[in-house]
Amino acid sequence: MSTIFAGQTALRIQLTTYQDITDAEATKIKYEKPDGTTGEWSASVSDETNGVIYKDMASADDLNAAGWWKFWAYVTFSDGRSAAGEAVRVKVETAG
Repeated sequence: MSTIFAGQTALRIQLTTYQDITDAEATKIKYEKPDGTTGEWSASVSDETNGVIYKDMASADDLNAAGWWKFWAYVTFSDGRSAAGEAVRVKVETAG
């Protein structure tokens, strides 16, 4: 894996749930910043069958802190069910 830097915009966060999300009504990537602050981004789907979702970082403010981040998928289905994926930890470095 390449190094990820705070403020980086040439980056795609991609998560795989390994579950069919064909009936997904909404997909999100939830996160926890190094300081404990939580939030979420709307995510796009690249593979419904394998449950692959992603978010392209569009602003330097999206990844605005160095340290250990946590990311997890969150899917809401058309019948009202929702499911959270397993969190992954990613180290974000201080830029240059």
